[in-house]
Amino acid sequence: MLTGSAADGVYRDSLMDELRRIELAVVEGERQLAEQEALLVSLKKQDGDVSQAELTLEVMRETQQRNEHDRQRWLSLLQP
Repeated sequence: MLTGSAADGVYRDSLMDELRRIELAVVEGERQLAEQEALLVSLKKQDGDVSQAELTLEVMRETQQRNEHDRQRWLSLLQP
């Protein structure tokens, strides 16, 4: 069993691993949002049906907001 600073180190490493995972999700989410926004602009220019693209974009934005909130939460756990 780990005690003291060794346990703190393992805990911090676990937090860092989770933060890295969330950071990757945030970055990937930003890329996907940009692609979806470009698709929406393209559909509008072509007078296409944008309803599904708008709905998808809304869901993606909500997901991104949750990921960004999670990132902030994990960052706060790492503060001394």
